[in-house]
Amino acid sequence: MTTDPQPAAEAPASVPVGGAGPLAGTLVVDLSRALAGPHAAMMMADLGARVIKVESPGHGDESRTWGPFVPNPDGEGETGVYFLSCNRNKESIALDLKSEDGRAVLAQLIERADVLVENFRTGVLERLGFDEERLHELNPRLVVLSITGFGHDGPEAGRAGYDQIAQGEAGLMSITGSGAEDPQRVGVAISDVLSGMYGAYGVVSALLERQRTGRGQIVRTSLLASVVGVHAFQGTRWTVAGQVATPFGNHHPTISPYGLFRCQDGAVQIACGNDRQWRALGAALELEIPEGDLATNAERVERRDEVTALIEAALSTMNREAVLETMNRAGIAAGRVRNMPEVYGWDQTRSQGLVIDVEHPVLGDIDLPGPPLRYFGLGQGDEVTRTTHEAPPLLDEDGAAIRAWLRTAAPSPQASEAVRARDGEAQDD
Repeated sequence: MTTDPQPAAEAPASVPVGGAGPLAGTLVVDLSRALAGPHAAMMMADLGARVIKVESPGHGDESRTWGPFVPNPDGEGETGVYFLSCNRNKESIALDLKSEDGRAVLAQLIERADVLVENFRTGVLERLGFDEERLHELNPRLVVLSITGFGHDGPEAGRAGYDQIAQGEAGLMSITGSGAEDPQRVGVAISDVLSGMYGAYGVVSALLERQRTGRGQIVRTSLLASVVGVHAFQGTRWTVAGQVATPFGNHHPTISPYGLFRCQDGAVQIACGNDRQWRALGAALELEIPEGDLATNAERVERRDEVTALIEAALSTMNREAVLETMNRAGIAAGRVRNMPEVYGWDQTRSQGLVIDVEHPVLGDIDLPGPPLRYFGLGQGDEVTRTTHEAPPLLDEDGAAIRAWLRTAAPSPQASEAVRARDGEAQDD
C-alpha cells in the first residue's frame, strides 16, 4: 500500500506514517466492526493516522457481507459496498483473538499503538484477556475508544445495540416522519455515524491531553449518547419548556416559512430565518399580504398552512430554476432536493474533495465519498489536507506485512519500560 509523501517529523521511528494530516505518525488499532467504530477509525485515517484493522479470520467484519453488492470485474463473485463506506485508508490483518497467537499479535500491536478502537459488547474485551489493567500494563500511553449500544454502565448496559434500535430508543424516530402516527428512521445509520464522530473527537482530545500528562485514557460513548447529544432544541423543548415534540414532516416545527414547497415542476426548499427575510421573500414573490399581517414568526408558525398556501400559489407558475434564481437575488436560502447521482455529479461536491478516486484490488478504479475536513496553513494559503487515499482493504490483505513489521519495530519507549517492569516482576516471582 502507498502512503502520502509527507511524513511527520515528530513521528516515532517505530510507527510508519499513514498519510499527511494532523494525526500523521499516529498508530490506531481498530478492533471494531460494522459502522460506529470503523467510522471513527476512518476519520482518524483521513487525518493521517496509520489504521490497522483487526478482523476475524475467514469472514472478517460482518459489514463485508452487507449489500448492496456489485459483480467483480473478473466475473468471480461479488463485493458488498457497505464495507467500502467506512474503511478507506486502512490496513487489514486477520487474527483469531481466541487463540494464543492472535492474542500475542494483538498485544504487540497495542504495545506500539497510540489508539485502540473497540465496539464489543460490555465485557467482551475483558474476556479476551485485555481488561483495563492489562492494556495499561502493555501501554500506559494508550488512548482507548470504546463504543457500546446503551452505555458501559447503568441498568441496561449489557444490551446489544444496532442503529435502528437506538434511533427508536433515543427518541429520534419520535420526531422524524410526516406526523405523530408515522415515526420514521433517518435514511442512514445516523446513531452509528454520530457515535463514530463523537468517538473520534474524544480520541483527539485525549491525545491532546496526553501531550501534557503523558498518560492514556479510556474514551467511552454509545449509540444512545450520540443521539441524545444531538437532540439540540428538541431536547430543551422538553426539559425546559415541557413540550413533547412530534414528527413534523418537511417543515420546521418552530420557524415559518422553513421547509419544502411545491412549484411548477417539482419542489424546492426555502428557509426564512427571521422577519426581515420573510419581508424580502414577500417582495420577491409579490405575495399579497395585508399590512402588518403575518409579520412575526410566531404568527406564521400559528398560521403555517396559510403561509404555505400563499407561497405555493406564487410558485405554481415558476419552475425550480426560476424559483432558485429569484431566491438567490433576494438573499433567501433555498435549494433543490438532489438524489445521489446529482449530489456526486455536482461540481460543488467535487470541488470540496468529497469524491475520491481509489484503486481497489478487486473492483479496480472506483469512486468513494471523501473526507469532510480540509486543512490550510494559516496565513500561507496552502492546503495540507491528505489527498492520497487507499481503497478499503481485502480481508488480511496486509497481514503478512504487519507481522513482518512487528518483528522489526520496537514498541514505544513507554510501553517498553512497562513491559520490562512486568517481565522483571515475573522473574522476581
